Amino acid sequence: MKKSTHHVWLPLLVFCVGCVSSIAALAQAAAYPVNRVTLVTHSSPGGGTDVFLRDLIKQMNGVLKTSMSVENIRGGSGATAVSNVAKGAPDGSIFYGTTPTYIQTTLLSKPPVGYDGLDPMVIVFLDPELIYTRAESPFKSLNEVMVHAKANPGKSRWGAANPASLERIAMEKLARAAGVKVPIISHEGGGDLMIGVLNGTYDMGVGEYQELQGQLEAGKIRLLATLSDQRLPGLPNLATAKEQGLNVVVRKFRGLASPKGMPDTIAKTWEDAVRKVVASPAYKAEYTKDNLVPMVLGREAARKFTADVAAETTANFKEMGLVK
Repeated sequence: MKKSTHHVWLPLLVFCVGCVSSIAALAQAAAYPVNRVTLVTHSSPGGGTDVFLRDLIKQMNGVLKTSMSVENIRGGSGATAVSNVAKGAPDGSIFYGTTPTYIQTTLLSKPPVGYDGLDPMVIVFLDPELIYTRAESPFKSLNEVMVHAKANPGKSRWGAANPASLERIAMEKLARAAGVKVPIISHEGGGDLMIGVLNGTYDMGVGEYQELQGQLEAGKIRLLATLSDQRLPGLPNLATAKEQGLNVVVRKFRGLASPKGMPDTIAKTWEDAVRKVVASPAYKAEYTKDNLVPMVLGREAARKFTADVAAETTANFKEMGLVK
């Protein structure tokens, strides 16, 4: 009799366990509140933020169980894209790909909706800035570019991203450090800038490894320096600007910000998902190859970090005479 009872209850127990597992799986799959997410960037296709977001969603799609896409909204040095996201629903369906540019644009241009019109949600990476030139260029180092600029006043031209970008500020700092006056031409994104460097319009440009990688691997461009405080593990032979006598170091971050009013639960879901994908061997292999430095900060830490960067940027702008 006991044996018979055991045989009756065992299948029932297995069935119940299966039900609990199925319910748990359904709950996990339905955890994210919307089935479509748009990540907005001011960057042109192929630009640094565009590449970062497209690589990120490849990893995040499977974790959050929702469809993701990237939308490029140009104009206003990022102000148009920021305004678009700020007007979006705070339900986890739309985010802005943050970089120092959205802070700089706010400080310099004072658009109707600035960086403080969004809520920082997560910081993912630090992304070192690199100085580059075309492969056929006579310049083999950053110092050679500076020597040429000094010896040929008015004949050098440098390219950078939009007027309020960190890249533009980096170029201005390099010119100040070298004591040269050079026209620095701005663009809406890294893709447009690259064309000017490749056709010889500019002696050099500045960008992140991700947006330069294709042309670098094709042998079309040559790296001249990194603007990090030390050499990059993935590029051990590339000297820093400091090593070449120019004390210029810039810090670029990559993250996401939401419309204001988005629940903390959604922000925490993103933080947990980002930590998971950044720790995954597959993604780690990709971003290490791209010379990205992981620095995952959740909502509260991202808010503080953004405020600190804004204060630091304001101080730098005042020193350069760009703001009062």
